[in-house]
Order: sequence, then C-alpha cells, then structure tokens
Amino acid sequence: MPEGKATETVYSLIRDGKHDVCVEMLTAALEDDPTSRPALSLLGHCYYHLGDFDSAAEMYERLSVLKPDDNAVRLYHAQSLFKSGARQEARIVAQTIDAPNLEVNVARLLAHIAFEEDELDLCRQFLERCPSDDPDVVVDQACVELKDGNIDLAISQINDAKQVLGYQPDVAYDEALCYYRAKKFGPCLTVLSEIIERGVREHPELLVGAVTDGEEVRSVGNTPALRATALVEAFNLKAAVEFNMRNLTQAKEALTDMPPRSEEELDPVTLHNVALMHMDSDPADGFHKLNFLLSETDTVQAPPETFANLLLLYVEHNFHDLAAEVMNEHVGLVSKQLTTDTYEYLDACTTQIISKEDGYQKFDLAATKRGDELQKLAKKISDARLRRDGEKVKQLIVEYDDLLEQFIPSLMSQAKYFWDQEQYESVFKILKTYGEQCGSHEVYRLNVAHTYFMQSLRTCINDKYTEAISFYEPLVLQKAEQGTILQISAPVLANLCVAYIMTSRNEDAESVMRRVEKEEQQLLSQKNGHLDSTNMFHLTIINLVIGTLYCAKGNYEFGISRVIKSLEPFGEKLVPDTWFYAKRCFLSLSEGMAKRVVTAKDETVLEIFSFLEQAEKFGKDIEVTEVKTEVNTGDTTASVTSRTIANEARQLRRMFLKLREV
Repeated sequence: MPEGKATETVYSLIRDGKHDVCVEMLTAALEDDPTSRPALSLLGHCYYHLGDFDSAAEMYERLSVLKPDDNAVRLYHAQSLFKSGARQEARIVAQTIDAPNLEVNVARLLAHIAFEEDELDLCRQFLERCPSDDPDVVVDQACVELKDGNIDLAISQINDAKQVLGYQPDVAYDEALCYYRAKKFGPCLTVLSEIIERGVREHPELLVGAVTDGEEVRSVGNTPALRATALVEAFNLKAAVEFNMRNLTQAKEALTDMPPRSEEELDPVTLHNVALMHMDSDPADGFHKLNFLLSETDTVQAPPETFANLLLLYVEHNFHDLAAEVMNEHVGLVSKQLTTDTYEYLDACTTQIISKEDGYQKFDLAATKRGDELQKLAKKISDARLRRDGEKVKQLIVEYDDLLEQFIPSLMSQAKYFWDQEQYESVFKILKTYGEQCGSHEVYRLNVAHTYFMQSLRTCINDKYTEAISFYEPLVLQKAEQGTILQISAPVLANLCVAYIMTSRNEDAESVMRRVEKEEQQLLSQKNGHLDSTNMFHLTIINLVIGTLYCAKGNYEFGISRVIKSLEPFGEKLVPDTWFYAKRCFLSLSEGMAKRVVTAKDETVLEIFSFLEQAEKFGKDIEVTEVKTEVNTGDTTASVTSRTIANEARQLRRMFLKLREV
C-alpha cells in the first residue's frame, strides 16, 4: 500500500465493492494495533457487506468497548447480531440506544426482531413509531400483514411502496411471495421472471443457468451482487411454485438454474429445498441435510418448515420410530412449528409403533373430523355459486383445497391399516365413504385404482380391471399428451398395462410402452447417453411386472421372455434391483420343474441359458449380496465375501442343466 495513501486505498476498494481485499488489509493493520478504531469500524463494515455477520458483530462489539458513548456503533452492533441470528442479544443492545436521530432505525430494528420472533403485535407497535409515509416502513408493514394472513392488504401496501421506490429486487420478491401465499401462481411466476431476467441482464457474471446446461463452472460465492439481485430467493420461490404445481422436473431445474455455489456456501433455505427436491433419488442425503439444519440451530437459521417436513418424510418412508425420536428431542418445536392437523397426523403415525389399532382409531377420528369440515365447505361453495359471488367462490375453493391436502394423508393412512392386512374390500369401503369430497384428488383416484387392481388379482374378475383402468387411464393419457409420461411412477404404468392385457386390450398396453420407450430415448439423448436417472427404468419395471404376473399365473413361456426383454440392453439395465426380481421368476420356474408340476419348452430353456450367459458376462462386477464365511487357521475368524450377479447366474444355469437331465 502506498505510504500515506492507506485511507484513500481502503475507501476506493470499498467503493468498488472489493470488501474481501479490504478485510485482508485491515486484518493486518489490526494485528499491529488491536485497538485501532478506524480498522475495527471498517472491518465491521466490510464483514457486514460480505455477509459474515458473526465477524461484523465481533468487530462492532470491540469498537463499542472503545467508544461506549457512540450510539451509531451500538446500532451497527445490534444490526450485525440480528443478521447473525442472535436476535435476543440484538434486542438487548438495541434497547440501550438513546439517540433521537437514530430513533427510527432502532424502532425498525426492534420491529424486525419482533417479526422474526412471531411477535406481530409488538412489531406493529414499533412500526407505528416510524414515519407512515416512508416506503421502507410500508414494505415492513406489508410483511407483517402477509405473515398475519392479510394477503390482499399486504399486496396493496407493496404496490403503494413500489410507486415511490420504483423497481427493487427485494420488494419484487415480497410481492411474489404474497401471490404465492394467495396461491396465485401465475402472477407469482411473472414477478419472479422479471427478477431473474433483470439479474441475468445486469450480472452475467453470476452464471445463471450454467449448471442446468451441464457446464463445469466455479462457485460465484455469496457476493454482495448476488444478495442485491434477490436471485437466490427468486429461484427458491420458483422451485416452491413448481413443486406445489407438481412439476418436479421444473422445480429441480429452478434450483440448478440458481447461480452456482458450493454446498458449504448454500443458505439454509436452498439447502432445505435441495433436500426436498431430491428425496426421490437420494433420500439418505435429503435426511442428512434436513437433520443438519435442525441440529445446527446455534449457527444455522433453519426455515420453520424444516421440522415438519423432516417428520413427514420420515413417516412417508416408514421410519416412524425416527419421527417419534425427533419429536421427543424437540418438544419445544412440536408446539411452535407443527399445526394441529400435522401434529394429529404424526401422533397417529407414531402411535402405530406401539399399537396399530390405537393408531387406526386416531386416523379414523381425524378423517371423520376433516370429512365433516369438507362437507360444510362444499355447502358454502354451493351457496356462494347460487349467489353468483365469484370472489367468495374462489376464496372457499382455496380453503377447500388446503383442507383436502391435510385430509388425504389421514385418510390414506387409515386405509393402509387394512391394505397391509390385504383386506381390500375394507380399503374400498373407507375410500368410497369419502368419494364425494376427494373424488377429484389425484392421490385418492390412484389409490382407488390400486384397490380395484388388487381385488382383480385376487378374484380374477375382469370388471375390476376395467374399473381400475377407468381411474388409471385419464391420468396416464393426460401426461402422455403433455409428453411427460415419465413423471408417473413406473408401478402405476405397469398396473395399467397389466389391466389392459387382462381385459384383452394388448394394443393399448403396447401403446403405453411405446410412449414410455420414446420418452426414455429422448431423455437419454438429452443426458448425452448417461443413465443417471431413475426414470430410465420405467420400461424395465413395466416389463418386469408383466413378466412376473404371467409367471405367477403359470405362463412361464411368455413371462420369462418378457422378463428377459425387460433387462435389455443388459449392460445398462442389469442392476441389483432388477436382477432381484428377475431371478425370482427363474427360481419359481426351476421349483416347478423340480416338483414336476411345470414343464418348459426347449425354446424357453435355451432362451434362459442364453440370458444367463449374458448375465454372467455383464454381472461379474455387480455385487448383490454379502456372504459370511468362517476360516479356521488355529483361531476361528470370520471373513465376508461378496456375491455377484455372475455368481448367481452361474448357479441358476447349473440348476437348469441338472433339471434338463432329470
């Protein structure tokens, strides 16, 4: 640094936004003089703008000791503490500030603290001390109204502020959030598109969309420019909108379009959303991220939805014991962050660990209660339509849809009690009871279809297959027309194809499989030949299910052929999971041949030999299980060896060779 130019150099760097360079220079200066007031002040400023609020708070705290009467320093200290998540400490410091010229700043800071602590009445009291015509205060008031559920008033206040402030990314984000809470996803996406377009145009260095395009890019870091554009917030909200609209692919793309950062640099909201969006492909990593957010409360401000989402996902993956354990560890969060409906549902789920009957009774009570509420809302909607009150109808429909989303999990858990006991008639009776309220809900219709399908397998009555088709088909055809058939789970497509075949509609089944194959090929070309998606196994699963069904019915000739076809090309589709289900069909046939109750044509046996040879070739490095063996070398020691697909294929081939000699 040029002699005598220190002050000029530092301020020039700050003006140019090079706060990180300033930190290096000022840290060295502070080591030489730990009580340097200018160094502490400027370091606090730089750390604050770099987003390192803990370090900023430390600098301002040290400076406040040196300048105990400087209220501005105390204000900066309190603001840094608030940003770092130490809200109570920030409140204590802010309440010690007594300076008329800082009264508005202190009032707004205390209002923000009260807002984050959900003390909305206290927040309003502090905002009343601020100028009512200040647009920033108006935005604060809008945020309070939004959090209190007064969405229309919040939107009105934000529009008033926009007329004075013009375009500001953070205010635009607040507007989008209002539309999101009102479930007006169209206007919400419009506002978010503007935020993103401006951010891309004004800051191309943030590399928006580079990860989605498959480019190898470096992290852009959590720079002041990134925070100023509100791009992170916009992409997170866009992902939430797409997720709520059940567009999971677009939701994932919204997260990958975000400016690239390393996982260590991700903010809590992004980390939370990444965990949710990838639970289908990597649940272990998703649970790890959510548990991290929940456990690091001293250093990480987790989104309030984290606790409920972790518990609901544990239940969804049948980890009821883990859900109960987390609830016991965080008793305070149970009352603070779980709604009554969510708590009742989770309580019933965890009760099943001890007594399935008691859990069922709780689900029954919850379903009855919510069912009655849905009926009352339906009556109100009908009355509003008779009065031609369009706005009221829209409002009531939103309430109805929200209540229905809360009701479906309890109803399905109640039905699952009988499903697990294979009492499908009882399952159907429960679902039919609420057909009027839930008839249009996708999850409800799918489960009705599953029930008809299982009844068909039990009774071999084709009418039941026809009923199952009537529920499966509309959803599948809709997705097929949109070119998104792979968004439907493979078991649903497999069940529909089986139902088609059992009702002599083989051409319809082939049509579904051709559509699936076409979309898989398109996806494969988009991914440059890399099979890194579970969607690429849709056709495999469909053929496996059909083949297994035919084998179970005793038609091994067609069933085995279909199973082998499902694994082509073997180098891509032969994996531990697919092999597990395929080998069961071969074992079933070999058992029948050994008992002399089944015979296999020579063509079928030769096809099996040919396939097993290919399985040996492609499965020699694919481990399927571990076998414990004991080796005695004086002392008995246990060793573990892995068994591969090739090992098992060789054993099956040997088995069929022996059966041919019998």
